Amino acid sequence: MKSALVLEDVKEVREGLKTRLAQAFNDIQVQTACSLESAYNLIQQQTFDLALIDLSLPDGKGVDLIAHLSQSQPQTQCIVVTLYDDDQHLFSALHAGACGYLLKDMPSAQFIAQLQALERGEPPLSPAIARRMIRHFNQQSAQPQNDLTPREEEVLRLIAKGYTLNQVAGLLELSPHTVSGYIKTLYRKLDIRTRAEATLEAARLGLVQP
Repeated sequence: MKSALVLEDVKEVREGLKTRLAQAFNDIQVQTACSLESAYNLIQQQTFDLALIDLSLPDGKGVDLIAHLSQSQPQTQCIVVTLYDDDQHLFSALHAGACGYLLKDMPSAQFIAQLQALERGEPPLSPAIARRMIRHFNQQSAQPQNDLTPREEEVLRLIAKGYTLNQVAGLLELSPHTVSGYIKTLYRKLDIRTRAEATLEAARLGLVQP
């Protein structure tokens, strides 16, 4: 992680997130924004590896920036940092393209560890959020339906475990292009958009342990 954007309207929280990023990643360059407008101005000037985004801003919703970044800068990993732990905020953010969801009241060491998990391909999720997601998917169906092929299940299992596209290709002796096609098909069949959602779908289908 070389560059990050922090979108947070409360100055003390904004500075705290900047400090946590510096502790999580050596030499990371951090830009901060206190409003959606200022965040949009920044992303027009440069790209970011990571964005920590609050959901409630004075001039709009952070989820709109997540959706915009997922289309305009798909390489940017968007992590929600919020006080909201309800299903509506959680799943709308994930569907918009967030690849993680952290609560502001997490202990600092735990928060930093979750950020560092990004470099291992693991979606950063507060424990309470991970439990909520698992309960949600478990409640949807006691007998989950699965129309995935055996090969698609293999790909889903591996990306849920944190393997990169190239690592999956090597393990399955496929080309990265072919694996990319499988992932696109998986996301379409499961109606998901992010690795975090893929991980939870794999757990719901019994392909990995929660």
